[in-house]
Amino acid sequence: MADRVTVIGWDGSPLTDAARAALGAATLVAGAAHHLALPEVPARAERIRLGSVALAARRIAGHRGTAVVLADGDPGYFGVVKTLRAPEFGLEVEVVPAVSSVAAAFARAGMPWDDAQVVVAHRRTLRRAVNVCRAHTKVAVLTSPGAGPAELGLLLEGVHRSFVICEELGTERERVTIVSSDKAADHTWRDPNVVIVLGGPAGPGTSGETGGWIAGRDPSAGPRGWSLPSEAYGARLDEGETQPLRASQLARLGPRVGDLVWDIGCGSGAFAIEAARAGAAVIAVDSDRAACARTDAAARRLGVQLQIVHGTAPHILENLPEPDVVRVGGGGAAVVSAVVDRRPQRIVTHAGTRDTAELIGRDLTEHGYGVECALLQSVELDTRAWTEKERSVAFLLSGVLPRRSA
Repeated sequence: MADRVTVIGWDGSPLTDAARAALGAATLVAGAAHHLALPEVPARAERIRLGSVALAARRIAGHRGTAVVLADGDPGYFGVVKTLRAPEFGLEVEVVPAVSSVAAAFARAGMPWDDAQVVVAHRRTLRRAVNVCRAHTKVAVLTSPGAGPAELGLLLEGVHRSFVICEELGTERERVTIVSSDKAADHTWRDPNVVIVLGGPAGPGTSGETGGWIAGRDPSAGPRGWSLPSEAYGARLDEGETQPLRASQLARLGPRVGDLVWDIGCGSGAFAIEAARAGAAVIAVDSDRAACARTDAAARRLGVQLQIVHGTAPHILENLPEPDVVRVGGGGAAVVSAVVDRRPQRIVTHAGTRDTAELIGRDLTEHGYGVECALLQSVELDTRAWTEKERSVAFLLSGVLPRRSA
């Protein structure tokens, strides 16, 4: 095992005395090509080109001597320190920090970033990173080859965002460019780069007057409650949007950050907005233009990001990006049948009769979903006289794909 392992963050500025001293004593140095070309790297030291950090960690664990790992930005922030400290390698590391590339990018843009979401995009996580960009007004994306500004822009089709693209920060080739998301694919971008994704109306609590106590999205912003009363949406909701039904649907779908939710037959937008308040990206679909307008108005009032699509399901669904979870609020069995072909992890819908519930349940089962059904009856009471004010009854169906993680 290496006698000593030092991880040095490098942000393009001259190395500190501590970094120089560690490099001077190193018998093994790992890093990218531009790190290994630094004049401070000893000529006698073994050099490892840093591709797979796990492979490098195994080499370092078997090295007898003093090792240094060079990394861009802050190596403890989505960096190599986490892998090097994994139990299977048994390495104890010292860290010489540097300014993170995210902090540098926002500094170049002259913007605060305590209210920003930060995500890492590579080929496996690109879709989820894009969903965060759909759902939030300010996101920093740490990109990688094949998951860069062009790919982000292509997957954000239908959602306008502004990109601040910071290439090769801290080097002589540093460049900062501002483009709209639909133009990002028209250029070739140099690695490494950070993309700041901006756009959409600001949500409640983002002005700094009531926030400033937690990084990223303020979970206390907006009204309290997972399922809001109908008064919050400024209109009387239909039978498929009652508060108890919405709460049950949310509980079964569990929308979360990084998910894409389809809300088909969004009505007044109540479910779509509550899924967005959970941090998920949401596409709200309705064939009624008035319903789309109501949903848009309510989303703006409550400060959440939605993409609203006017059209009739199932045909309008063909060109939408792949969903993680889906609520079918309208369209019945025909729409549910079209949705299962897209293989979302979870589906929830409701039916007014047992026959319809059985038809939908059989379709879900035939497509490999585990199905649950419950008869929900809610009675709202006027507490001034404790008399019945409103009653609703619905069959709640949910389907889960057992072979995919939920």
